[in-house]
Amino acid sequence: MIIAAGGGRRIGGPEALLRLGERPLVDRMVVTMIEAGCDPTVVVLGAAADEVRRTAELDGATVVVNQAWGTGVGSSIRAGLAALTDDAIEAVVVVPVDMPGLTVEAVRRVVALPYPDVLVCATYGGLRGYPMLFGRRHWAGIATLARADVGARPYLLAHKDLIVDIACDAVADGSRVDSPELMTLYGLSVPPQRIGA
Repeated sequence: MIIAAGGGRRIGGPEALLRLGERPLVDRMVVTMIEAGCDPTVVVLGAAADEVRRTAELDGATVVVNQAWGTGVGSSIRAGLAALTDDAIEAVVVVPVDMPGLTVEAVRRVVALPYPDVLVCATYGGLRGYPMLFGRRHWAGIATLARADVGARPYLLAHKDLIVDIACDAVADGSRVDSPELMTLYGLSVPPQRIGA
């Protein structure tokens, strides 16, 4: 699941419109997830969803639009989980779209334990980050507690003793682009939005 619904007020435009050169970052994230073996791959859009659909390819992904994106990442997690209706899916890996340093190797490390009772977090410098893997048995609890801009954090804090930490420092950059300075550092841009988009 790729969370790409935020309005990106700190970076000057919706996160799903971030571009690395001529290519939308969301397309690169879809390719990363598919190459890592994530099937299905769900992209949760929100802010500027229509424009994202016009400018991104999103090939191989199931697109879900979170109409309540303005309430925070919690609603996007709930929308993404609701889209995973196949009972054969035992776990879901979650990443935000604003991680240009995410790699196939990092996703593969985190999804190596795709069981219904797992909670897995990538770590960078000993700190937890994305990707995160949520086993199906945790989905209802995560959806219940996922509120505002804290996402799954309340559920993870309540179940911290169950979390398996997987070090990804050597294979990925866990930074999230949340400032104009980081956009410049990673060579990202957000195109001007069309009126009414």
